[in-house]
Amino acid sequence: MFFEDRRDAGRKLAAAMAELRELKDAVALGLPRGGVPVAFEVAHAFGWPLDIFMVRKIGVPGQRELAMGAIASGGVVVFNQDIVQALRVSEDVMRRVIERETGELERQEGAYREGRPPVEIAGRTAILIDDGIATGASVKAGARAVRKVASRVMIAAPVASARTCRELENEADRVICPQQPLDFEAVGMFYRDFRATSDEEVRALLAQARREREMELATRSLES
Repeated sequence: MFFEDRRDAGRKLAAAMAELRELKDAVALGLPRGGVPVAFEVAHAFGWPLDIFMVRKIGVPGQRELAMGAIASGGVVVFNQDIVQALRVSEDVMRRVIERETGELERQEGAYREGRPPVEIAGRTAILIDDGIATGASVKAGARAVRKVASRVMIAAPVASARTCRELENEADRVICPQQPLDFEAVGMFYRDFRATSDEEVRALLAQARREREMELATRSLES
């Protein structure tokens, strides 16, 4: 299956999650940036609040697209030990990279939230949503971080490698991924339009989701 873009993928993912429609305590957490348009459509379909959960890849120095791990809000760090050992990345190098990426993560989160507090996830079902999952390092870091406060943790993506989905079952109460192709190489292979999601789009979708949520809650209040 090909997705037209991330919004289309989000609608198809929501259809695959239809049985969760009655889940009232869920929060859809998009992983910026590409996971936010997907999470927006899921949150819209079920009337769930939408928020971001910051996760940032830790790239190998000199090969930043090659992930040797990931960091998440709350200070959680996950390493791909196979890559770290194969490339003999020293502890000093890892420490410097983590410090740099942590600073960038905090800067991005501040820019996206624009002074607004995060949606409360304590005691709720946190559903981490991305546009696709390759190695799983980023969403694994996110799952470990939200596990500290959420009552349940789910991971959802429109497409991922079957092997990664099996591995993620150890990190979450449930993994939802309707497309698990055997010839998985990269997430972008399954999108016709895989242009990078901009910071402006992330902020706009969060603002739209807040408006829709406020209108829904106001309507419920009037009806009651």
